[in-house]
Amino acid sequence: MDIRTPDWVKDAVFYQIFPDRFAQSSRVQKAGHLQPWGEPPSFHKYQGGDLLGVVEHLDHIAALGVTAIYFCPVFQSASNHRYHTHDYYQVDPMLGGNAALRELIDAAHARGMKVVLDGVFNHASRGFFQFSDLLEQGEDSAYLDWFHAGPFPLSPYDDDSKPANYAAWWGNRALPKFNTGTQAVREFLWDVAEYWMRQGIDGWRLDVPNEIDDDDFWREFRRRVKAIDPDAYIVGEIWGDAGRWLQGDQFDAVMNYPFTRPCIAYFGAHTIDNAMNEASGTGHVEPMGAEQFGARMTEAAAAYPLEIVQAQLNLLDSHDTARYLSVVGGDQTAHHLALTFQLTYLGAPCLYYGDEIGLPGGPDPDCRRAFPWNDVPSWNRDTLALVRKLTAVRHVTPAFQRGNFQVLHAQNDLLIYARSHGSECAYVLMNTASEARMAALNALDAGDYRDALSGQTVTVVADTVLQVAARSAVVLTRA
Repeated sequence: MDIRTPDWVKDAVFYQIFPDRFAQSSRVQKAGHLQPWGEPPSFHKYQGGDLLGVVEHLDHIAALGVTAIYFCPVFQSASNHRYHTHDYYQVDPMLGGNAALRELIDAAHARGMKVVLDGVFNHASRGFFQFSDLLEQGEDSAYLDWFHAGPFPLSPYDDDSKPANYAAWWGNRALPKFNTGTQAVREFLWDVAEYWMRQGIDGWRLDVPNEIDDDDFWREFRRRVKAIDPDAYIVGEIWGDAGRWLQGDQFDAVMNYPFTRPCIAYFGAHTIDNAMNEASGTGHVEPMGAEQFGARMTEAAAAYPLEIVQAQLNLLDSHDTARYLSVVGGDQTAHHLALTFQLTYLGAPCLYYGDEIGLPGGPDPDCRRAFPWNDVPSWNRDTLALVRKLTAVRHVTPAFQRGNFQVLHAQNDLLIYARSHGSECAYVLMNTASEARMAALNALDAGDYRDALSGQTVTVVADTVLQVAARSAVVLTRA
């Protein structure tokens, strides 16, 4: 297999934004009935974030060391999360419309940042024109074969006495599923993908792509996207084994949820809130020790060809899960250890907006809180400083970007692993115990190193032993 993934992804740090809750700009006209910014989020209420608000906070994003932004859906939709697409060719007016996206792409590219959009191609919405025509015209609709519908009349709103009579995503009548067996539907969706690539986006995150159970559809999707930009990133939302889609002819990578669960299990072993996990879709997570975690992450590093693994989108949380800090019971040390692992492991790390300041959040919709721009004292400055240190060292250390992953020690709450690229090696030592641990450095190459987190210089010679403080990490690169 000739598998090639975009080179830029291997060196990237991603930042995921839920547009309605990240930032507002006074340059975007607001609707009159918005929920006040920062109130507890609702499934249905809007708080009025927009894309020009993102533009106006690019300094903050850049200072995090972020090089790529992944946006939850931005197209016109009657929902605050915008997975109910009305018009695939129009950015939602509440977000600033197409002109706002144009300004955002240009401003991000000027800073060397990539922009990846969310492609919701499995289902549309009741407000999607072709489905509206089907509701109005019934079996006489010109778009009858665009959906799996009938017998008529259809019942588009929840009513126990009337069946929906059309296929909808997980039975949600607001989300009618496309009939991608119809050639006109396929051409429409491929054209959407091509259109926005020509507008300058750098890739697609694909929403539930496994539910378009058609490899030929995704092969053609890839062919058309890559014909416009061979370096475009195509990443799928697949929660389990993704081998079927990662053969080099469909997706470049997937959202790496199998990375997430072990990070909860190991770093948050003593504080896991499984009621929250189960409510948010992550499922029950059993605590894990160093040896099991080391083995699991070694397996993950070899689960797919290296070219794929280097492009995997590694996340601790997202708009679909409770935030990591809340899942581990508010344990800041667990969050810091997990961030350290995420930003020094194999693959592309993806920070969920607000995680860099310790923003908490339970299951959806609580994980979609507004960014507290007007409450800076609530920010966790230690977390912010840690993220900046880790991204800085990642960007100047090829071993952390493209190196292999090797566990050198994993027992008694102490984990030591190496990242090596060519002749360069970097090492990470992690202590999850509630007291300090002494770490033997015999497996490290001799020489002088600097701890990126403390600034301490460490000289490794025969029988060197280093104390690692309780619930902390040491990140060693050549001095």
